[in-house]
Amino acid sequence: MNEANLINALSSTRILCVGDVMLDQFIRGSISRISPEAPIPVLHIKDEESVLGGAGNVVRNLESLGSKVTFISVVGKDRNGDLIQEILKKSPNIESYIMVDEERITTTKSRFIAMNQQVLRVDSEKTHPLNEFYENNLLTLFKEHIQNHDLVILSDYAKGLFSHQGLQSLIQEARKFGKPILVDPKGHDYRRYEGATFLTPNRNELSQATLLPVTTPEEVVIAAQLIIEKCNLSGMIITRGAEGMSLVNTSGTVQHLPTLAREVFDVSGAGDTVIATLAAALSAGGSIFEAMNLANIAAGLVVGKTGTAVIRRDELLAALEHREQEVYEKKIVSWQTAQEITQKWKRRGNCIVFTNGCFDLLHPGHVSLLNQAKNAGDRLIVGLNTDSSIKRFKGPTRPIQHELSRALVLSSLASVDLVVLFDQDGPLELIKTLKPDILVKGADYTIDQVWGAPFIKSYGGKVLLIDLVEGQSTTGIISKIGK
Repeated sequence: MNEANLINALSSTRILCVGDVMLDQFIRGSISRISPEAPIPVLHIKDEESVLGGAGNVVRNLESLGSKVTFISVVGKDRNGDLIQEILKKSPNIESYIMVDEERITTTKSRFIAMNQQVLRVDSEKTHPLNEFYENNLLTLFKEHIQNHDLVILSDYAKGLFSHQGLQSLIQEARKFGKPILVDPKGHDYRRYEGATFLTPNRNELSQATLLPVTTPEEVVIAAQLIIEKCNLSGMIITRGAEGMSLVNTSGTVQHLPTLAREVFDVSGAGDTVIATLAAALSAGGSIFEAMNLANIAAGLVVGKTGTAVIRRDELLAALEHREQEVYEKKIVSWQTAQEITQKWKRRGNCIVFTNGCFDLLHPGHVSLLNQAKNAGDRLIVGLNTDSSIKRFKGPTRPIQHELSRALVLSSLASVDLVVLFDQDGPLELIKTLKPDILVKGADYTIDQVWGAPFIKSYGGKVLLIDLVEGQSTTGIISKIGK
């Protein structure tokens, strides 16, 4: 599925999330002195913020992506537990079922921040297992809602919500109705998650669970395969911090994606964003590869924010457009780079096709010519006249578009593999640098009029003259505009 279409389809999904909810508090201020009472900094508080954390952050991300969510969790009978429920009630897309256990303290993480850096974190929690009454209630709620959802997320933060037996009951119930199960795991014993579809640990969590090294991608794969076989999983998606993420599945497929993060301000909650995006994309009909690609984009965005932040659909779409722009720009290369890439392609046995022109106002005739040129071989390189080159033979009013604009438009075409600018009157020197196998021009030329034709033929290359689309020309378009 097209990535943009997949992002737009996220709003059609319904996801059931069960997990340890927390309250994340952010106390921000400034530090300008050391306390006279002890050698510690004094934080002058300027503002405070409370947001959902833990599994609650997974739910926040799902909501932000457009999914409708049913959320099951437990809090203590205290002020922060009440605050969590108040926050959840404010969202029309979250249907929450929060049990109140009088013997618990609502898990709360208070982060004290100065100059965008955490200077202290204070945790308040009780992590004892749910008693039988609440565990039975949780399973009952799960059974009541499972059929009306596309997918299940189990977000385990090891705060006592999930026992081994409780997890197995939830997983078996989801499997009974054919619902995919994504698990964010914790602890050393992943047999608790036996029968789930995908686990999404980070690299350190995978190492803790297997007691194996996971420094290299190859070691990550070995460790993941061990867990997949032992726990009867469909696969694992492992986040590897600054090195990106990896997919390993039962079919033997392995895929490693590099990180897309430009700047890393805070990795808090990045795993929540990953599992939420994976879940939403799979529920929207994406393949596991498409879902992983989208989750990788989301992870690259969220680590550039501070705190347990969320990703919105419009941010994903904007990032997708930016990434495509970068791909296009990478096709526009220097002569030296083009020569190196061409030599690499030739070593692989690729047939290199070359054509050239001004391509001032791209029209159907250009597109047809380029498509036919690409079909003549494996790789198509377009030599593009610079602005100064065009002015020398078309006059001071041309080109209409700047050379970079023309290059970007060409590079966005699937038929074009490289765009190389040349400032000479013709492309002969560029052709001599690249030594393509096939030289293509329009049939409005004759062989003796084609720049570089004798040189191409000197080493056994071919010159092709391709029929043009009748009535299509840049000059004709400009003439019509002038009228």
